[in-house]
Amino acid sequence: MRTLKAIFDFYLDASIHVAVAVISMAGVTFHLLGSSSDVNLMGFIFFSVIVCYNFIKYGVEAYKYLIVSNAYHKIIQLFSFVSFAFAVYFLLQLNRDIWIATTILGVLSALYAVPLLPSANNLRNLAGLKIYIVAFVWAGFSVLLPVLDAKMTLDWDFAVTFIQRMLLVLILILPFEIRDLQWDDKSLRTLPQVLGIKNATRLGIGLILIFFLMTFLKDEIHQNEIPLRLILSAVLVFILISKKRMQSKYFVMFWVEAIPIFWFSLFWFVKEFF
Repeated sequence: MRTLKAIFDFYLDASIHVAVAVISMAGVTFHLLGSSSDVNLMGFIFFSVIVCYNFIKYGVEAYKYLIVSNAYHKIIQLFSFVSFAFAVYFLLQLNRDIWIATTILGVLSALYAVPLLPSANNLRNLAGLKIYIVAFVWAGFSVLLPVLDAKMTLDWDFAVTFIQRMLLVLILILPFEIRDLQWDDKSLRTLPQVLGIKNATRLGIGLILIFFLMTFLKDEIHQNEIPLRLILSAVLVFILISKKRMQSKYFVMFWVEAIPIFWFSLFWFVKEFF
């Protein structure tokens, strides 16, 4: 039992779970495009997310994450270096458009943690900007890259889907910001800090409504998109109103981050059995 818990904790601590969540979002995009998933792109997204998140988690946000031992930390570092090698390998299999988009998203991710100049703030420390950077990068990896990989145009439906994905990520970040209220520096001006927990929750529910209704702005709607977005929206509302559960380590780190995996599973299940 202790071994299983150690494996599960490593799965969370090494950012494998969040990487699965991001490739699940990319998988949803491929479903919406009616295109097959590209193994090389999914491999690149998976390993690059691990590298990026571990750099941030155990660098600029290390104060939030208790590492039980230096040896455990070194194992995560080694895993991150191996993941970086795999990310580079998969990136080399992709086309030039993916390289350009990845460079832009990578620069944004780097500036999130590393100041452009020694005397400058990183993007994370610019009041209120953190959540939007994360949302944009997630949307870039899970919408823009699959669209470029499928060689489809960046049209109106792409724009709607991109904004919807940003809204989804903003909604998913809220439980983390509520949980981290006791640790986050007040200069970050997160939504719970600015609005309070109750108003931030109300805002989140409003964003869920916009996220769902924006589907009707698309020129072409996937046949299963409306009911599956409705189910997802209901789950998101349940998560936001579960304030007491947000203080649990595993509720936010596992269950909240598992929502994109659940969403992708719905698309897969409907496609396979209906």
